[in-house]
Amino acid sequence: MALGVSLKRVDAEAKVTGRARYTDDLSMPGMRYAKYVRSPIAHGLVTRINTQAALQLPGVEAIFTYLDVPQQCFPTAGHAWSLDASKHDVADKQLLTGHVRHHGDGVAIVVACDPLTAEKAAQLVEVEYQELPVMINATSALAADAPRLHGGTSNVLKQHALKGGDPDTALAAAEVLVAGHYQTQVVQHCHLEGVISYAYMDQLQRIVVVSSTQIPHIVRRVVGQALNLPWSAIRVIKPYLGGGFGNKQDVLEEPMCAFLTWKLGGVPVKIELSREECFLASRTRHAFAVSGKLGVSNDGILQAYSLDVLSNTGAYASHGHSIAAAGANKIAYLYPRIALGYQATTYYSNLPNAGAMRGYGAPQVTFALECMMDEAAAQLGMDPLELRMKNVARQGDTNPLNHKKIHSAGILECLQKGRELFEWDARRAACLNQSGPIRRGVGVACLSYASNTYPVGVEIASARLLMNQDGTINLQIGATEIGQGSDTVFAQMAAETIGVPSSAIYVISTQDTDITAYDPGAFASRQSYVTAPAIRQAATELRTKIIQHAAYMCGQPSWALDVINGEVVFKTRPEQALFSVQQVSMSAHYDQEIGGQLMAEVSCKTRSNPPAFGCTFVDLTVDIPLCKVTINKIINLHDSGQILNPQLAEGQVHGGMGMGIGWTLFEEMIVDEKSGIVRNPNLLDYKFPTILDLPDLDCAFVETYEPQSAYGHKALGEPPLISPAPAIRNAIWLATGVKIDELPLTPKTLYRHFAQAGLIE
Repeated sequence: MALGVSLKRVDAEAKVTGRARYTDDLSMPGMRYAKYVRSPIAHGLVTRINTQAALQLPGVEAIFTYLDVPQQCFPTAGHAWSLDASKHDVADKQLLTGHVRHHGDGVAIVVACDPLTAEKAAQLVEVEYQELPVMINATSALAADAPRLHGGTSNVLKQHALKGGDPDTALAAAEVLVAGHYQTQVVQHCHLEGVISYAYMDQLQRIVVVSSTQIPHIVRRVVGQALNLPWSAIRVIKPYLGGGFGNKQDVLEEPMCAFLTWKLGGVPVKIELSREECFLASRTRHAFAVSGKLGVSNDGILQAYSLDVLSNTGAYASHGHSIAAAGANKIAYLYPRIALGYQATTYYSNLPNAGAMRGYGAPQVTFALECMMDEAAAQLGMDPLELRMKNVARQGDTNPLNHKKIHSAGILECLQKGRELFEWDARRAACLNQSGPIRRGVGVACLSYASNTYPVGVEIASARLLMNQDGTINLQIGATEIGQGSDTVFAQMAAETIGVPSSAIYVISTQDTDITAYDPGAFASRQSYVTAPAIRQAATELRTKIIQHAAYMCGQPSWALDVINGEVVFKTRPEQALFSVQQVSMSAHYDQEIGGQLMAEVSCKTRSNPPAFGCTFVDLTVDIPLCKVTINKIINLHDSGQILNPQLAEGQVHGGMGMGIGWTLFEEMIVDEKSGIVRNPNLLDYKFPTILDLPDLDCAFVETYEPQSAYGHKALGEPPLISPAPAIRNAIWLATGVKIDELPLTPKTLYRHFAQAGLIE
């Protein structure tokens, strides 16, 4: 068995020994370096720009301003192309702009012989601005007299409403009604490897882009759109990647690199954003303001809930309204036997550009929903765990929005198992009726999440298997490894289906749009689910070819043979090997009469999207005078179907829990409300938790079998991030009696609420 075991990561040794080559390791002779001239204000028009002093600096080769770049706008979101033009991403971005819309917007760019010269020259470019009113929130951006950031009649990007059943009637009839307003903050991804790419022109005068990206095939298309070139004129190569978390699910600096090499005769040009630039000019998580209502019966049966979402997308659309829209689709599976209403509006503002980030809208709306669940339990005098257990999804339920049947649901078992492992009843009893400055609380929260983007987006994946003479097999996939361990699981899938050891599978991790068959990229917790059918079909085809050639070699019918652990055997006598797979491959390559290299290639589409489920239990202590939260114990439990690699799955959960705790207790991009200036665009002032700031992280799994899945599994990459925040908030409420409906729960926030509640002076 290759699946279900903790196989060592196929890239582990390369990464820990430094042999793995990232984008910055792949330098080229004659490389030039580019640095932006960025706006020091958040909103305004460029009235004068002077590049003369910068051009005179030795080593400067070119300077381009917003007047020198193509004037058409292009989209940047990492979504697969749609044949329906109404579903295309909003095209509102230019390479450079004379209308700056956020602090750090690019108005010019310098190309020089080395990074230091480029940076010095950028500082010498003189720019004057006509400042315009700054709008960083809904109050200012949606005011009737607000300046229009992208034309039109308002700064609303898009809005929509969804209904499952009749939520208004159900809420009006509910015996217990909860209402609240919940606010989440702007945060940054903080991946270890920054935003970096370079481009050059090859011997065919095609533009080659090498980039740290999650979406190489989409980058190819968007670069073509930005430069008005055929998509086939662009080649994109993705080497090893040092994290992305959704930031690199946007097309970032690749179009500019391509433009610069195109204008400079094909010389290689590199752009590497500093950490400060990553904060200002890559992407952030959307800040949500959620107004919610939730109705339950006196016996704790959930009747309906409605959420009204305001999503702040910042200066440009990027993924825009799809983040707010996705929030509804991802949470609807959690409590499905209800009426559901969901309204969402996404608007432009002068914040740095928001885009995709791990969880894709679900963390924000789940925070609101799971806070309301605890408030409903309090009004009923019911244990909040019991309320959830009454209402969570069961196998056979249907999603109230899309009416899709739930074929596997282990969330009730997750709650039951968590109750036992966490010792919920005893811990909760110890937290009731407290007083004094140091208090303890426990909390719980649930989640549901999808396994890809279908039917909103097309879900296509590809796999190519080529057997070498020695019986090893090269696996080439379009799906991108970005640190999550997908290459390892893909090797396990192929080995399991073919019947060879996992060590016989060599995964080619670099994606190259000229060589690698199409796949939209790494996002939406889709990789293992959507790629699995392609691998399984290709592996089944290759296995059939191995058996057919082995049958020729031994003069036996192919139906009588099997492949087990790298050996061809009789099905009736599996302990007796006829040939090794290596012998079969050598014969296929070199037999003078028959055969050829054994290979298989499949590209296929997925048309199912089962939900994964999970929950968080947390025990914490609140020091009220210090406004400090200490997590004593935290555990996540997940139903992600069959677990393909337990150690990798545990690593995914731990990483997501760490990000969730950071989002809840530490992280916030602080933006001055009047000027729009980001005050903490660095890892010193932006309080990002280190290993010393995190508690011991614990997790467990409830394994269900998802029948729509190629190997019985479902999503796992993003879910672990989603439920820690409301669980922590609910625990703080139990400990202190203070409901805090905003994130982050930093000492600053706690102080304000504790003082208002009279707990501190």
